[in-house]
This record gives sequence, structure tokens and C-alpha cells, in this order.
Amino acid sequence: MECFFSLIVVVCGSTSGSIAMFHTIGASLVVASRSYADFTPEATFDIKKVDLHRLEEGPPLTSTLTREEGLKYYRTMQTIRRMELKADQLYKQKIIRGFCHLYDGQEACAVGIEGGITLSDHLITAYRAHGYTLTRGGTVREIMAELTGRRGGIAKGKGGSMHMYTKNFYGGNGIVGAQVPLGAGVALACKYLGNDQLCVSLYGDGAANQGQIFETYNMSSLWKLPIIFICENNQYAMGTSVERSAASTEYYKRGDYIPGIRVDGMDVLCVREATKFAAAHCRSGKGPILMELQTYRYHGHSMSDPGVSYRTREEIQEVRSKSDPISMLKDRMLSNNMASIEELKEIDIAVRKEIEDAAQFATTDPEPPLDDLCSHIFANDQPFEVRGATPWTKLTSTS
Repeated sequence: MECFFSLIVVVCGSTSGSIAMFHTIGASLVVASRSYADFTPEATFDIKKVDLHRLEEGPPLTSTLTREEGLKYYRTMQTIRRMELKADQLYKQKIIRGFCHLYDGQEACAVGIEGGITLSDHLITAYRAHGYTLTRGGTVREIMAELTGRRGGIAKGKGGSMHMYTKNFYGGNGIVGAQVPLGAGVALACKYLGNDQLCVSLYGDGAANQGQIFETYNMSSLWKLPIIFICENNQYAMGTSVERSAASTEYYKRGDYIPGIRVDGMDVLCVREATKFAAAHCRSGKGPILMELQTYRYHGHSMSDPGVSYRTREEIQEVRSKSDPISMLKDRMLSNNMASIEELKEIDIAVRKEIEDAAQFATTDPEPPLDDLCSHIFANDQPFEVRGATPWTKLTSTS
């Protein structure tokens, strides 16, 4: 206690910056003064019942969350949220250019899905891919540098916002719906190898009307492929509401002969339990299953879309106030004594620092040189010559 009072005396006679530092240190001391034994190690929560198609039973109506899992999910969702907000800022400063589709609002989908599978499973998605790049093992630093087209980016600065990859994560794909049949190919490889792995193939409500998706349903069902089709229904196909773009908005029934479930995509625990259920279905040899995650994006379709010409600001604010995935998890943890406000604030501060450090790197790291343009065409191959833009321009490709 003598040390604590000494700190007060020193800070009170210092600048406002030091006072702010005192508050941070004080919060740390409060957290440190509480041992882990003071917190509830785990709690069980009621979750929304899912809608079923061609299934007699669905996921459980309760979900058990450990304190460790809760803190992990909270930090990951906050990281995705802050990363996307920073991307918004850098785009408006014209540091990030080109296409950029942000994921804030949909964080429970990425984090919940990852909680229901393993990193040895496979995942492929569309162009709103920043969150999945993080949950699949990418770092904030690599993602931000890729957004700015720098050499330290996760795709060496050559992929940008829509084309990021990690182990067992196949992007980030720019062609609407095209990733779904690719995901079936990955699932076919899993079945052929007999490795008890599966593939999660994600698409949006706008892509759900694509013919190639229905072709993939058919092939996957015939071959009993271990694939989870997931439609992230964020209510708008670009600027068109689902009611105006689809004769049937029950996307979880679109597989017809494929079982389906419709899930609250704003609740990380609902998503996790549904994904576990779907994964068990696939691993048991029953073939594909379809999940519809009802979610919401806070930003427009892309950075070129202000997002308020086809919906009201009041609608967005209502979702934020009633269904925000981060607030929902935070309230559960606090109301069940699984964490303290100070502890969660410390996570927020650490996340913001990580984002700022990553943004600094993303704006100072050098751009890839022209010599790197043709590299990484093949994974393992001897260097070979590639013709440039003119017959007399030669570039070298290295693996």
C-alpha cells in the first residue's frame, strides 16, 4: 500500500499525461489484486434455437463457455473490429486503394466458426476475407501490410484486400460464388485422402442465387463430400435487400436434399455450437450440410458504398444497440463474473496498440519490387523465365 500511495503523490504533481498513465496503472493494480480464483471458470448459457431443414435434431440449446475461451473470443472479435475501422481510416486517406470490403458487425461468424472446427480443417470464402485471414492464423501486421500492398503483407503485397491466404485457407476470392465449387474440390481431396478433415465453403446472400452453387450442392450430395456450405446472410446483396433479390429468403433450405440449419450469426456461441454440429455431421460420413448465418454488416458493401442509400442510419444503430456480437459476449462475461471491466479494458488498450503498430508498419514497409512480380507462381519449382509486358522484357519466377 505504501508503494501505491507514493505513486499517487508523484502523479498528482505531474502532467495530465502522467495522470492518464496513473489511471492505466491503477486499473492494472485492480486487476492484479484479483486472483483467477475470484472469477467464474466457466458458465452455461441459453442460446437461440436454430431452424431446421431435413433434420430431426439440431445443435444444443445451451452452450458452455470457459473464461479462457471467452477472453480469447472477445480479443479476437475486438481485433477484427479495430482492424477494419483502421482500414476504413487508411482507405479514406488513400493509403489503401482498390477494392476493400470490411467485416465489422459480422465478427461472431468468423470467430464462432473457428471455435467449431480445427486449424487442420479447410476454409474458403469470398472477398470479405480480413476476419477469416486473422482467425486462420494470419497476423494483424501481415493483413494491414497486404491492404497497403507492401512486401511484408501476407501475400507479399500482391493480393490486396480480396486475396489473402494462410495454411488451409484458400482466400479471399473476387468472383462472386466461384469459391463454392473450389471448396467442394478441397472437400473431395479430404475424402480421397481419408484424413477426417472437412472444408467450410462460405458465400453471401447475393451469391446464393448463382447457378454454380446449385451445381456444387448436387455434386457434393452425390459424392457425400465433407463440406459445410455457409451462407453469411448480412441482409443486403451489395445494395439490394434479400427480399428484393431472392424469391425465397430461406437460404438454409436452398440445398433441397441437403440438410440445413438457420442460425443467429450475431451470437458467437450460437455459431460455435452450430458449427460443431455441422462438423460432426460431415465427419460421420453423412455428406454436406448447409448453414445460414443471419448477420449484419455495419459498413457498406465496399468502401465505395456509403451504406445508407438503401437502409437508414437508424436501422444500423438499432442492430448495433441490440445485437452487437462483441457487446453480447461482453455482457455475458461480466454478468457471470467471468471477467472484470478493467480486464476487458486492458484487452481493448492492447488491441488498439497492436492495430496502431501494424498500421505504422503497413505504411512504412517497402512495396514489392518489380522483380517479384512473377514469383510464387508454383510452390516448388526451379526458377524460370517469364515474358514481361513486351517481348524484350524478361522476368524471373522463383518459388
